[in-house]
Amino acid sequence: MGDSSGTDTDERQGEQGSYVEESFERDTNYITTRITRDARDGHRVEAGRYRLVVARACPWANRTIIVRRLLGLEDAISMGICGPTHDRRSWTFDLDPGGVDPVLQIPRIQDAYLKRFPDYPRGITVPAFVDTTTGEVVTNDFKQMTVDMETEWREFHREGAPDLYPEHLQDEIESVSKPIYTEVNNGVYRCGFAGTQDAYDSAYERLFTQLDVLEERLRTRRYLVGDHITEADVRLFTTLARFDPVYHGHFKCNRSKLDEMPVLWAYARDLFQTPGFGDTTDFAHIKAHYYVVHRDVNPTGIIPSGPDLSNWATPHGREELGGSPFGDGTPPGPPREVVPADHNPVLALL
Repeated sequence: MGDSSGTDTDERQGEQGSYVEESFERDTNYITTRITRDARDGHRVEAGRYRLVVARACPWANRTIIVRRLLGLEDAISMGICGPTHDRRSWTFDLDPGGVDPVLQIPRIQDAYLKRFPDYPRGITVPAFVDTTTGEVVTNDFKQMTVDMETEWREFHREGAPDLYPEHLQDEIESVSKPIYTEVNNGVYRCGFAGTQDAYDSAYERLFTQLDVLEERLRTRRYLVGDHITEADVRLFTTLARFDPVYHGHFKCNRSKLDEMPVLWAYARDLFQTPGFGDTTDFAHIKAHYYVVHRDVNPTGIIPSGPDLSNWATPHGREELGGSPFGDGTPPGPPREVVPADHNPVLALL
């Protein structure tokens, strides 16, 4: 998954994928065990039983962090946070005292994978749910994880939580999200890890064609689907937040910066300034991960000082399009797990 750990044997790690004719192809064979109300896969929704393991650097994990916060699931689902970089084996809990997760009592998420699958052959990725009663990974299927948090965990949602996956909009959410995933979320990686000029040119064209489509879609509507934030917006936001700091330069997605695409830039700022989005974004971790871990793309490991991120705090004017972030609901309270002030100085400007 995106920036999750463990692929082949190279230093890229964070990319669970392979190459077909020198074009990056993501491996989407995740652990599909689900946590549901009826426990049909053997794992029942239960407050306090599961730990969500994430890395703030990873866009796929960032989705789960946003959804957990918007829905107020902090008391029901604890969260372990890995550091922004990792070695060949997996993400590590190097932010915790002694380098050990205080709940799972392991130094790296790989241990939870191997506890369940001693010969696990695939990437050791985040996000992942771990069953604290067994210490075993349950799932790393990032897309299903957020949908299940939105639907299967409803009894534990906070009062005023938004409906991020309303039943009557689910088909539209998935329809809109499909090209976002293939052309944008995954498209930036196809640009960055292209092995030939032709592969890069194709990925670049597909990426910006879809960004232009989204620019037009969002010109007359505040959110991607419906009149309040949904799962579709969460899926797009985490790529947009990383676009100028990382993808524009590091992955050669440089036709234009996000702040040069006026509609998408206003849309991204609108979400960033909404509780749950900007306050879960750790720019320091994002830059450290991509520029340090991807040594085949950035051999020196130098982390660039820019760009200036203060423009994320500027007015966006999207309120004029109608709608409201949470529909009939309310914003979440202050974050439980706070991004350090020097990792996201924009928040002090809001």
